[in-house]
Amino acid sequence: MGLFDKLTGTQRPADGVAPGSAEEVRTALLSLNRPDVPYVIRDGAADDADLMAEWRMAEPAWQTLFIESQLTRAVRIRMRLVQEDYEVRALEEQLEVTRVGNPPRLQISSEYSRGPDRTVSRHWTIERGDSGRLEATETFRFDGAELRSPLRKAVLKAGWTWRGVVFGKL
Repeated sequence: MGLFDKLTGTQRPADGVAPGSAEEVRTALLSLNRPDVPYVIRDGAADDADLMAEWRMAEPAWQTLFIESQLTRAVRIRMRLVQEDYEVRALEEQLEVTRVGNPPRLQISSEYSRGPDRTVSRHWTIERGDSGRLEATETFRFDGAELRSPLRKAVLKAGWTWRGVVFGKL
């Protein structure tokens, strides 16, 4: 892995893994959709991509999680499946998010950036333990990698390269 690959988040499949077809990769990525995960993977034609993965911030069932996380950026990943090279070109985009209204809801603002993102939010409670000493207990955790990691694993398992895109077109 070269320096540029490290900066873009590009990863290649393990040696000996035979690449599947584009349809198999597409099916593997769409199969990651479940009601218990905070993201959705959908057709990306409207966004000039083959597939789009994004947080479920607009869904009422998930709004509490995103408000508690004190999230300041919404991340979405546009993906293009390139059969000739057996790679998924992935463009991570970040949009600024603000809380508005009462009860609070999340709203996308006009700030935009692109490239791999590492958003982690943790909440801790500090209290006295059984020994009488102060102890910190993690009470909440939100990690932006929860969106990228399952996508990348599915692509690598299918024998394709996950190529992060920072500059140029998807």
